[in-house]
Amino acid sequence: MSDITVPVLIVGGGGCGLTTSILLSEHGIEHHLVERHADTSPLPKAHYLNQRTMEVFRQVGVADSIYKVGTPPKNMGKTRWVTSLGGDGDLDGRTLFTLESFGGGGLENKYAEDSPCLSSNYPQVRLEPLLREHAENRAPTSIHFNRELVSFEQDDTGVHAVILDRETQETYTVHAQYVVAADGGKTVGPALGVQMEGPSGILDMVSTHFTADLSQWWEDDVLITWLLNPEGAGSWNSGAMAAMGPTWGKHSEEFVLHFTFRPDDPARFDEDAIVPRLRELSQIARPRTRSTQGQSLDSRRRTRDKYQVGRIFLAGDAAHRHPPTTGLGLNTAIQDAHNLVWKLASVINGDADAALLDTYEPERRLVGMRNVDWAMFTFLNHMVVDAGIGLIPGQPLEAQIQAFQAYFSDTPMGETRRARLWRWSTPSAPSSRLTTSKSASPTEGELVADGSDAPPRDPMGSIYFPTTRPGHRLPHAWIEGEGATISTHDLAGNNANFVLITGAAGDGWSEAGQLVKDTFGVQVTLAKIAADGTYTDPSGTWAELRQIDDGGAILVRPDNHVAWRSASLAADPSDELLRAFGTVLSR
Repeated sequence: MSDITVPVLIVGGGGCGLTTSILLSEHGIEHHLVERHADTSPLPKAHYLNQRTMEVFRQVGVADSIYKVGTPPKNMGKTRWVTSLGGDGDLDGRTLFTLESFGGGGLENKYAEDSPCLSSNYPQVRLEPLLREHAENRAPTSIHFNRELVSFEQDDTGVHAVILDRETQETYTVHAQYVVAADGGKTVGPALGVQMEGPSGILDMVSTHFTADLSQWWEDDVLITWLLNPEGAGSWNSGAMAAMGPTWGKHSEEFVLHFTFRPDDPARFDEDAIVPRLRELSQIARPRTRSTQGQSLDSRRRTRDKYQVGRIFLAGDAAHRHPPTTGLGLNTAIQDAHNLVWKLASVINGDADAALLDTYEPERRLVGMRNVDWAMFTFLNHMVVDAGIGLIPGQPLEAQIQAFQAYFSDTPMGETRRARLWRWSTPSAPSSRLTTSKSASPTEGELVADGSDAPPRDPMGSIYFPTTRPGHRLPHAWIEGEGATISTHDLAGNNANFVLITGAAGDGWSEAGQLVKDTFGVQVTLAKIAADGTYTDPSGTWAELRQIDDGGAILVRPDNHVAWRSASLAADPSDELLRAFGTVLSR
């Protein structure tokens, strides 16, 4: 096979790698993706797609195809805790409590206010083929499954990777300017000597994807059901079950069950024990299970000590590993790609200096560490839920039963126990995606800090505080222009231009923006949002969110994060904006 020279080599064809390919295609950047497996993964993995991820997919025209097949909001608005699905005992089939989650029920209006996108739910086992189709439609000759990275080396000119075609057993060399390692940490990271930091070996988690008719026991508006009963050893031992479609609601044909073993349990990887364990946990004698497929995961909270080594960038699971709680693993991976690709495109196209790429690690590693910490916090909070019911590790079965009986009792103490559990359980519910998907701290990354105070922060992760402070995601507001209603996020376009947003008295910035385009040769969308502007703000929402006066300006990066702002009209707008762009582009 002939050698290939290409700007970007992507190693890994999972959710992160395929999204990287889609984003590169939107920027017009040629690339070569290799995945050692012959097809996308058949294993049960992630399923929840938070609002920030759906914003990324919306920007590149993928979101609608996910919404079309994913879980409708009416079928994913609640998470419930039950003692079991079936069974005929006094404590079987009892609902402990139910929480609104994933933007459902009473949360929907608030979620819709903060973003042009609602969250979605679509199992990765189906999402990856969908993303592969989008990637191949954009770059038909660039996506190569059943090809494996054998070795690589890098020098001042690029990265030189030897690839094996596993079908023909032929090898060829890819000469790339840059490599994105989205291989789950299996090959590139270890070869570079990059270390994972953080605890592991806490519990071994088994995820089992199975088909069964559970319509008799499932509720139509519930996405996840936690099983918690006296016979189990707490929430994670009993497990959590989620509907996987393809029909949604109580008639879902497929489910995934997550439960844990201690790392020293000899039965933790015994596939023959999966169906009996499923029956034991659900208390359904014959759940009419048609097929199962399991995957063992380490419940870890770890990040790589480096996200970049020279011309090679680690993204997704190659850079960070999460417990499954709050579904941050895949979501963080998609957002890694979104942060990295516009920078690669800017450098490859000559719009920015290569130093721009050095901002990927400080921006995304900070987010990765925060997200794995939050995932571990919510993972461990389920033990607080256990304590809220009155379960104590190691206590005899009789005491466990008494704790459940006391919880369900129609007595003042039963009412108190239920109130206590409700108060303690709130952090276990999936939080708004915007509280866990912001950009890096405004003191780090590719931005111009303006010295303003940081916005408030909800320590429990439930409240999102929109801000235009540099370093943060651009707030969403519906505006009107050119005969259509659009989001402020749409101003960047699917090809991800820079955007300069001004107000009624900001014409001086518009003239400066044109000078920037001429000086740096970059695409800048000039967006005057005012009564006499290209765009108007009929609801007044943008005026409430913008945090600048009519003469101010906001510079938005292609990934819809604020790079710079001026609260009012500067004495010399052109000089101010030229210096801001020079900083952002490392020029």
